[in-house]
Amino acid sequence: MHPSSTEHQPLIGNSRQDGVAGGRTFVVHTDSERQGSVSRFPKGQFAILCFLRLLDPLSFTQIFPYVNELVRDLNVAKDPTQIGYYSGLVESAFAITQLFAIYPWAYFSDNFGRRPVILLGIVGLAISTLFFGLQTSFVGVIAMRALAGLFSGNVAVIPSMLCEITDATNQAVVFPLFGIWWPIGAIVGPLIGGMFSQPATKFPSYFKHPFFKEYPYFLPGFMASAFAFTGFLLAFFYLKETLDRNQESNSTNKVYGTTQRRSGAIEEKRVSLRNLLSDRIIRALCTSGCAMSFLSTAFEVLFVLFCYTPVSQGGLGFPITSIGYALATSGVFAAILQAFFMPILLNRFQHASIYHFSIKLWAPVFLCMPLLHLLVPSHASQSSLPLWIAIALVLVIARVAFLSFSVNMLLVKRFAPNQASIGSTTGLVQFSICLARAVSPAFVSTVYALSKEHSVLGGHCWVVVMVGLAVACCTFSRAVVQETRRLRR
Repeated sequence: MHPSSTEHQPLIGNSRQDGVAGGRTFVVHTDSERQGSVSRFPKGQFAILCFLRLLDPLSFTQIFPYVNELVRDLNVAKDPTQIGYYSGLVESAFAITQLFAIYPWAYFSDNFGRRPVILLGIVGLAISTLFFGLQTSFVGVIAMRALAGLFSGNVAVIPSMLCEITDATNQAVVFPLFGIWWPIGAIVGPLIGGMFSQPATKFPSYFKHPFFKEYPYFLPGFMASAFAFTGFLLAFFYLKETLDRNQESNSTNKVYGTTQRRSGAIEEKRVSLRNLLSDRIIRALCTSGCAMSFLSTAFEVLFVLFCYTPVSQGGLGFPITSIGYALATSGVFAAILQAFFMPILLNRFQHASIYHFSIKLWAPVFLCMPLLHLLVPSHASQSSLPLWIAIALVLVIARVAFLSFSVNMLLVKRFAPNQASIGSTTGLVQFSICLARAVSPAFVSTVYALSKEHSVLGGHCWVVVMVGLAVACCTFSRAVVQETRRLRR
């Protein structure tokens, strides 16, 4: 592929031809921002994509505040110290099926269009989330979470649509705004789960019907599915297709009523999976994305377990509501970071450097977590303010580390081989991210449970394991920095 200056807008900054991977030539771009005015983009379509973005984290996190109580009520754990193991299986079921579905969804979207794939995924997510709260067996709970993950496998398609409606002049603003909606989903999810689980106990005057006593976890799932059904209606009536399936044969692309003329009518073909995997920078983004996702998911699982663990066992002994509020508050801070600070950082610093720095923050986060137990008031008369200040500091550092997700998406767009392969490239990287998301909950909850059950290193073996893994994972993000520098030469 030999792009000319009029073929397409550069993805980030000024473009240049650079490198061959798997027998193909690809285009890379500098981090300097494109000079000139910000080009227009379809704001209505962008708003719909933002709303759809929050559905995955909302459905994934709404069980976090009450999952341990759910496992306890199902009576599958013979000992209270084993609850973390079973709750980890519930949390992993969603991510495991999402993992195996994500690349096929991305492939189908490249061949049949983004819109039908998104619509099918949303309606399936809504139905499976609704029926989750009606399950009374551990097998049923696992099955519904697995089904929700299967339909949530189209998570890579939504960023692909965003890539197709933006260019280098507006992405430093658009991508951080888009990134806000993941933490918003992480805010709303725990709030719903923490506030509306067991409504017959918390709000007996409003939920008197025996149904809510028999199914104490139905209401959070119902509310989460209502968000998904709303997203389906918005997408069905207003979301437009962004994939130009005539791209390979036509010299003119028509996108949202504007026409872009291709010089020389150069044909763009989708790059095969083998060639994508042979591309060093794509491999680096996959491995670092996997590490990033493993650490971030581990933190979310461990924070909930640590808060739920009784003070006598080295935890914080928080009720469900307090856990939900803590997670929601950290999500608010993440949204502020994305909206107001992320665009500044993207304009001033190398994207790969921001990415590497964010991932390096996980080691101190895990190291500080057990120290929170030392601030738990020993008497009711003592103030809990120091504890909550320390929790806020840990959550702030963690939310800064979460910025790596938005930067990863920008880097994927920058290094995608061509426009025709954006869906497949995004799907491959998201597959790596979901691989870690599938493995991490079961792994870290098992390590945590074993540490507490056998009092390994005083019950703090999980801290040593996670700090060690966090330090090791930095090598993968460093590889992205090195590959970016290599491609600039």
